[in-house]
Amino acid sequence: MRVAVIGSGPAGIYTADALTRQSREAVAVDILDRLPTPYGLVRYGVAPDHLKIKSVARTLRAVLEHPQVRFIGGVEYGRHVTRADLARSYHAIVYATGASVDRRMGIPGEDLPGSVAATDFVNWYCGHPDTEVERFLLDAEEVAVIGAGNVAVDVVRILAKSADELRHTDIPQPVLDALAASKVRRIHLLARRGPLQAKFTAPELRDLGALDNADITVRSEQLDIDPNGEEMLGAARAARTNLKILQEWAERTPEGRPRRIDLRFWVRPVAVTGEERVTGLRVEETEFDAEGRLTGAGNVDTLGVGMVFRSIGYVGVPLAGVPFDEATRTVPNTEGRVHDSTGAVVPGDYVAGWIKRGATGVIGTNKSDAAATVRSLLDDAPQLRAASSGLIPIEQALEGSGATVTDYGDWLTIDAAEAERAALLGRGERVKLLGWEEFYGALGR
Repeated sequence: MRVAVIGSGPAGIYTADALTRQSREAVAVDILDRLPTPYGLVRYGVAPDHLKIKSVARTLRAVLEHPQVRFIGGVEYGRHVTRADLARSYHAIVYATGASVDRRMGIPGEDLPGSVAATDFVNWYCGHPDTEVERFLLDAEEVAVIGAGNVAVDVVRILAKSADELRHTDIPQPVLDALAASKVRRIHLLARRGPLQAKFTAPELRDLGALDNADITVRSEQLDIDPNGEEMLGAARAARTNLKILQEWAERTPEGRPRRIDLRFWVRPVAVTGEERVTGLRVEETEFDAEGRLTGAGNVDTLGVGMVFRSIGYVGVPLAGVPFDEATRTVPNTEGRVHDSTGAVVPGDYVAGWIKRGATGVIGTNKSDAAATVRSLLDDAPQLRAASSGLIPIEQALEGSGATVTDYGDWLTIDAAEAERAALLGRGERVKLLGWEEFYGALGR
């Protein structure tokens, strides 16, 4: 069985892992990615100061080094290779392309300069090659982050930390220099719902609360929840843990640290204000109505911020030649088998990860998700083999495509160059190369 996996993030690599661990079918797996660097969101989504989470790359590395797995970088699906090309080279295709686009707020002024997606900011501080250092100058003293998930907390933490606190991480040096020059002094973290509905986790909150460079303020009246009331009794254990941490913060006295984080619940953005760029954010207090729907309470305020970061979720993007559900922003599927709008299965097409189920779960969630997809693929193996004959090597399909193809050995070269840069700068285990030119420079191309 020859299987192509599109995307080298956790979902894609866990798919290859599940395929090579089973004994029902002999398999050869090619993992294709448009970048010359594997690991997807582990490399370009996990905050650089979350070293323990980033260490999962060591586990993923073992999969890429399996003799029946190949990493093929520099190949972009839809540009260098089509679904038809892949169908001529593989018995099955597993799409594991994630959810790479941010959700929009849908409010006036959202596209003003200074109003940005958290996705873009995360890509910037994680050193994604598509971003430029000049993308974020951080010249506003007051900023707002919209969202109540872990990514929003990551953004706040990176904005609040000093450059010295980030020196040991793998942040590219030009990005670290930009963070060192940041003028940000006050950060508003705004959540549309209450503390019991927030999606961030206790470890993320504890990391935020441990900052040496920032005071945190929380409105105590927003945390005054009856411990025996219906709201508390119906809350998940994790939500109650979050509330306890927040209540501890509310009792703190600010110590006059260089930066300040104001965490505010029950407020939603209604407009980004400004002419040439962001000069403020108009927000409205919220509440649940009698039917449990979030609605505006009518009290409006304007925050004098110079930047707005929206962090209200990720969504998937359509893949050329593959069915797509615009409502869920995922590829429609049943147990990983892709099907079209009529419900008919598309033979040989499968999905795993966020493009399969939406942007939910943690990195480890992708392991069981990928295993479920692989079970479906293996059940279909006899029919897939019977339907495919005379397969051609993917290298033949890529001839004339314009792709600058890289392999796992090239990634190891980049990996070594990043370790060497860290040693030269005296900065931890690695410092990321920044941009396509530096990648290909390290490879001598």
